[in-house]
Amino acid sequence: MNETVLDARGLNCPLPVLKANRVLRTMQPGERLRILATDRASITDFQVFCRETGHALIAFTDENSVFCFTVKCRTSAPANKPN
Repeated sequence: MNETVLDARGLNCPLPVLKANRVLRTMQPGERLRILATDRASITDFQVFCRETGHALIAFTDENSVFCFTVKCRTSAPANKPN
């Protein structure tokens, strides 16, 4: 399966998530985006982002302080949350 790679190394919160969101909006349901980041805050940011948007965080690794997230683009529009 093809996957798109976003290199967000050196960017600080919230830029890795914002850039990932921009890329995910152009992707087809089920496609995968791999994000490389160095900001430790991105660990929590991507967990919350995926929970809130319906995308699936399917993998996470930490290799020498380079965090690699694999996100699967949601298959449908997110459910509307009550206010």
